[in-house]
Formats: sequence, structure tokens, C-alpha cells
Amino acid sequence: MATTEHTEEVTAPGRYRIQAVERVGAILDVFTTEHPELGVTEIAERTGLHKSTAHRFLVNLEAVGLLERDARSQRYRLGLRMFEMGGIVLEQMSLWDEALPYLEQLVSASGETGHLAVLERGEAIYIEKVEARRALRIPSAMGRGYPAHATSLGKVLLSGLGEDEVRDITDAHGMTSYTSTTTTDVDRLLAELAAVRDQGYAVDDEEYDEGLRCVGAPIRDHTGRVVAAIGIGGPVTRVTPERVDELAQLVIDAADGLSRRLGASQSGAYTRAASRVRATTNQTPRPSAALRAVR
Repeated sequence: MATTEHTEEVTAPGRYRIQAVERVGAILDVFTTEHPELGVTEIAERTGLHKSTAHRFLVNLEAVGLLERDARSQRYRLGLRMFEMGGIVLEQMSLWDEALPYLEQLVSASGETGHLAVLERGEAIYIEKVEARRALRIPSAMGRGYPAHATSLGKVLLSGLGEDEVRDITDAHGMTSYTSTTTTDVDRLLAELAAVRDQGYAVDDEEYDEGLRCVGAPIRDHTGRVVAAIGIGGPVTRVTPERVDELAQLVIDAADGLSRRLGASQSGAYTRAASRVRATTNQTPRPSAALRAVR
């Protein structure tokens, strides 16, 4: 008589779900930044598994390196093999491919042109652009370097650096005045970057091109480091001071979604940054004068 392996396969529309695999996933999911180590009883309670069942899974996950057990406390934590596998995934990810859906959604929601940029040789290099279907558009070019001190995406990228690094960049590139509102003093720029870190976004208020206002937010990787910036921009007649808070939230949401996709949610640095952003954006809308408050 044939025997049936007791994996309790449950059918779903058109596919098979294996309960054992789902239980493995549930166990791995209980480990977080706040709870990096857990005992058998805690894991059983959090997953809803019987303690003996949880223990069997834990022993096997430890055997293949997905979990490690502290010899003294007997508590479990994620194993180095998880780190190795995560590194493979991150290496395979293309920032362009991952960012495009978020950029397209941001443009659709805002009605303004969207950009993706990275910091290279002290400049904000625009590596992706999605045009808004509007009569007035931003005259930006892909692959071109833009001054970091005078653009929203550039200021976002600079906000991820230390003060000495920012000073090195401004010393090397200068702080050219493009319009009457361009920040040309490094100390004033550093104050603005501190505000960018606190509120979670940057504004280019006609600082590079007269008649254009742009909003950008940081994209972070699995270490919490700012690796890119995403944002939108448009003519001041559409991107009015009254719309900045609304548009900033759309940009922050897109940046947060892409950051999580790149693994930033596992970073303590990202968690702290996200908490600051939520605290700022949940406040009463700021008056338009705040756009120039750091100058």
C-alpha cells in the first residue's frame, strides 16, 4: 500500500501550497530588528505552532545554516547563510528596474515629471526620467550631472554624507549661483541638509531653474545608506507652495517603498530615519515660508 508523505499539501487556485514551507517562512518572519533573538517558546507563541513542532523546525533550520543558536542562552537568531543569500539577491537587483514602477506611479499620482538620481563625482547624475503628460515639462537630460547644492535630488544625496564630505564636494565644485534663491554658503547648505534629514525630503525652490520647483526624497539600501534619490518637479504654477506638503508625501511614500524593496527595512538606520519622517509629516502643514526657512 502506498504511503502519503505528511506535508499536508493544501490546494490553492491553480497552484500547490506546502504547509511545511509556509511554516518555515513564518518562523523566519518572527525575527526582526527589535527581536533579533528568540527562544523556542517565544517562536512557538508568535507562529501559533505547538512547541514541539516549532522545535523540530528550528533544529532543521539550524542544521542548514538559516538559523543559529546561542550556546549559552539557547536562543535562536538568523544565520549567516541568510546574509549570504540576501547579498546574492541584492547583487542581482538593478536599481533602474526596481525604481521604474515606483517612478511611474509617482508621476501618475502627482501629474509631474519624475527623476531618479545618484551621486557621482560630487554631482547628481540623473539616471532615469518619466515625463508627465503635461504641456510644460522639465528640460532635464539623462546621464547629465546637475549641481548637488542647487537641486532637490542633489541635496537629498548630500544629506546622506558627513559634513567633511559635503565640504570636500563644495570645495571641489564650488557653489555657483544659478538664480536669486540658490544657496551659495556652505554653512547655510549644511543647515538645510540637517533639515532634509529631519523632514525626509528636500525642495528645490527655483534654485537651479527659475520657474521650476522640485521635491526629492532619499532611497536607502539594506545598510540604511542613501544610495539614490527620487523626486518630481514642475512649473511653479502647478507645484505651488501649498502643494509641497502633499507632493512631498507622495515622494516619501515612493522612496520608502523602493527602499524597502532594496532591503532598507532591515536597517536600524532606516528605521530611525523613517520614524523622523513620519513624525514630521504627521504635523500640521507648514506655511510656505518654511521653504526658505533654512536660508
